[in-house]
Amino acid sequence: MFGGAFAFQRKLIYLPSGGPLPSAADVLDGGRDVTLVTADGLRLAAWHFPVDSARATVLVAPGNAGNRHVRVPLARALTARGLSVLLLDYRGYGGNPGDPAEDGLALDVRAAREFLLHDAGVPAERLLYFGESLGSAVVAELAAEHPPAGLVLRSPFTDLASVGARHYPFLPVRWLLLDRFPTAEHVTRVEAPVTVVYGTSDSIVPPDQSRAVATAAGATVVEVPGADHNDRVLLDGPELVDAITDLAPP
Repeated sequence: MFGGAFAFQRKLIYLPSGGPLPSAADVLDGGRDVTLVTADGLRLAAWHFPVDSARATVLVAPGNAGNRHVRVPLARALTARGLSVLLLDYRGYGGNPGDPAEDGLALDVRAAREFLLHDAGVPAERLLYFGESLGSAVVAELAAEHPPAGLVLRSPFTDLASVGARHYPFLPVRWLLLDRFPTAEHVTRVEAPVTVVYGTSDSIVPPDQSRAVATAAGATVVEVPGADHNDRVLLDGPELVDAITDLAPP
């Protein structure tokens, strides 16, 4: 049993939805289809939603499931607040080439940052990172190396093994896992302001883990009473949108 869990673990961790997807302009006015080029040579499709005279741009690092189309309501809400948005799909997601793994996702989010700074002309001091669940670990690691103006983590776990052990208590998860995603460790090295948003009824990432990440980061905490991990309020609800907007530079 352990051998099978080890061999197929990434099939359990990463749950991508494929393509084809509509164009960015079809899902939100002004949207642009863009290509991100990773350091290991992959070409990843993404959606950029620029806003004239934007206060900031939000790099959205998604969780482990779906594709960028699921995050369009968040992009719509943020652009309505005067923020530009980049919706990233990792390798293996949304019809993109490659297979997801921790080191690959780190390259993917760096390609997104490079696009925003060098192709879209976004000043580094007006770049926000937003991570959703597993994406929180991805952008926390990025923020430790390349500080943003602000970092928002939604439903973060302390590390992947800790959340895995809650769901698979019969497996030696820490011995089996190839990908660590140590969010709590990363945030201790982040110098930017951090906000952690989580639901009190989260059945996927235990709320105590999100609180532990917030403590490690010295973060502002936004608690959404009664919200579960995949509830709409944690996709584009006012508490989440306010948390991101509040970190934007004036």
